[in-house]
Amino acid sequence: MGNSEEEIYSIMFKSLKHPVRRQILRILNDKPLSFMEMVELVGVSSSHLTYHLESLGELITKTPDGHYQLSSFGKATVSAMKGVQEAPELATRRPKKLARKWKAAFAALMILVLLLSGFGIIQYLELARLAEEQSSLEAENQHLLSWGIGTSKVADFLSNVTQLEAKQYKITLQSNTLEYREDFDVAEEVLKYRLTASSSSLEASFRFRENHLSRYQLTTQAGTPILTENPSGSILEAAQAALNRYKTYSGDAYLAEMSTLLASVKQTGGNITTVVSGNMKLQITHQGSAAEFLWMYTEGGIDFSAKSLRMTFDKGVLTALTDGYFLFTIGNTDLNINQNQALTTAKNYVAAMTWTINGTQTSDFKAQEAVSVQLLPHPRGNSVALVPYWYVVVQLDKSYPGGINQAAVGVWADTGEVADVQLLSR
Repeated sequence: MGNSEEEIYSIMFKSLKHPVRRQILRILNDKPLSFMEMVELVGVSSSHLTYHLESLGELITKTPDGHYQLSSFGKATVSAMKGVQEAPELATRRPKKLARKWKAAFAALMILVLLLSGFGIIQYLELARLAEEQSSLEAENQHLLSWGIGTSKVADFLSNVTQLEAKQYKITLQSNTLEYREDFDVAEEVLKYRLTASSSSLEASFRFRENHLSRYQLTTQAGTPILTENPSGSILEAAQAALNRYKTYSGDAYLAEMSTLLASVKQTGGNITTVVSGNMKLQITHQGSAAEFLWMYTEGGIDFSAKSLRMTFDKGVLTALTDGYFLFTIGNTDLNINQNQALTTAKNYVAAMTWTINGTQTSDFKAQEAVSVQLLPHPRGNSVALVPYWYVVVQLDKSYPGGINQAAVGVWADTGEVADVQLLSR
């Protein structure tokens, strides 16, 4: 085993506190998944998913075909997530034996009375504290339950946005997870459904944040989706119709601007088509029967890709939708650090750091050329305000213990400070 038990349990407890890592452990508890499947299900960028996977350490392993699965420690962590930690039983103090002389006995008795009185006070205070914590947890649980999504909202989307012929399907709820996302300060609910018909089998997943649809995904297991009407043969017309249906479903004002921008596109040119109007950018990627429409907020030459709406189509059928436009805000657009400065900062940080790998401290890392330098606005702290952030991946001069050969460094573009660093094995 690579890490000591103390380090593994440290990873376990840290994972229990982090909502994204809890979500990763839960979905891997169902079945092994590929990296891209996890990107869609978790709802974070590939770079941040890599960061969380590396942080989970020995809680996860890879299958021979490259899929991720839970290790025995990961399964133990999931079991811990399902349990409830009980308060330790308070030990009972036994009185000491009485001395033969009555004076000694009286003194011992008085000391014992004082000790028991003090212990009783401590016990009372501890029970009062536990009762207060229990009350707080119950209040938080009631707050989460108040955000619970009714089945009508899911059925409305499938029937009126996806245009599934719901009456043809037997719809079964597979799982329903409700939790508080401390990093975004929102309640999040994830629901998974199985839809079966005589000639079609589907799986649908939904994620709601702040009682608003955040992600939808439809996967075909067998046959083809049964629709109330066939989509248009023109992908632009199919996308415009789906966007209008989603606008009716959600009622968000920003969708009108997105609809107007899409209507300005008369034809797609090549695999990628990009149009911009004001602070709205539309990027259309079209290849074969698959197409993706991505509307994102842009300002000061910075694409805030998290504040976006993404719609994916296969043969005109809406198979995925991710909406973060309603949730995220813009913290600032300050680019005080350019791409080259971010790369220099990352290399210097890697050269100066000391890292513990498999229980052994390793230093004197030497960073060589850049693998990639991307501007990916990212929340700072527990916030939904996006701040310009350079994600820099550098190649190391050799393979270090644990197969480490790359380092990923996050640098805030407004301050030049290093936000985070992760060693990678690729």
